[in-house]
Amino acid sequence: MTNPQGPASALYLFEKFEVGVVHLDAQRKVLAMNDFARRILPVSDKRPFDTLVTSFHPPRSAAKVSFLLDQASACPVAASIPMTMIINIPEQVLLIKVTRLAGEDRQTTGFALVFYDVTQLVVQGDTPAVPAGVPPASAPSAAGAGEKRQLARIPLVANHRVTFVDTAQVVFLESQAHYTRVLTTGGFQFCNLSIGDLEARLDPQRFVRVHRCFIVNLDAVLELGRLDGKVQLRMRGEPATWVPVSRAEVARLRSLLGVQRKA
Repeated sequence: MTNPQGPASALYLFEKFEVGVVHLDAQRKVLAMNDFARRILPVSDKRPFDTLVTSFHPPRSAAKVSFLLDQASACPVAASIPMTMIINIPEQVLLIKVTRLAGEDRQTTGFALVFYDVTQLVVQGDTPAVPAGVPPASAPSAAGAGEKRQLARIPLVANHRVTFVDTAQVVFLESQAHYTRVLTTGGFQFCNLSIGDLEARLDPQRFVRVHRCFIVNLDAVLELGRLDGKVQLRMRGEPATWVPVSRAEVARLRSLLGVQRKA
């Protein structure tokens, strides 16, 4: 960065982000957490307090946190890089890092789970003015109670790094079990969120679930046709990619695209 003192500097961001910290023992039971973690996680709804940390999350996210802990357990302490993942909980998107803790003999004594609430980095809506790239921890929700705010950017993970891509650059999304493969104008990338999580948070006027495994950006559709006897969409890109359309979604898709069935 050219200006280490400017608002975009890493130091500035670290100062502005509020961090959640959860201390786990070797059996992955909660020993302690800081006040921010208590505010973000549904602690009051989960008893006993030392319950497995995965119980703080919805089932899909719980599996991901378990995976993070498994990966952290497998890494030698001397070479361990904190595992990073994005998960979706009601009303919030969290960036989680997990690292293993060990004693002098390098035997596992527990884990440190650290997370940042990055919701304001990825949602759209009327939010208070803040420095670029800094999500205010106390910013009021732009959505009504119980309403998930729409994503304006999608978090992508690669090589322990998280980047954010504008939804306008997304061509389509493909389910990969609990995760999602995202085709953007820059090629295929990986998102920790499930296709169901993304469907619930993307603009339904632009992004349409045309198949149990696919969500397409209507702005990126080049052609609606048949391939091997099945209705498919040809999507923008080089080379162009065909995406299947389930039979139940054909009529709705034609209507959204303004395509009239031939008489």
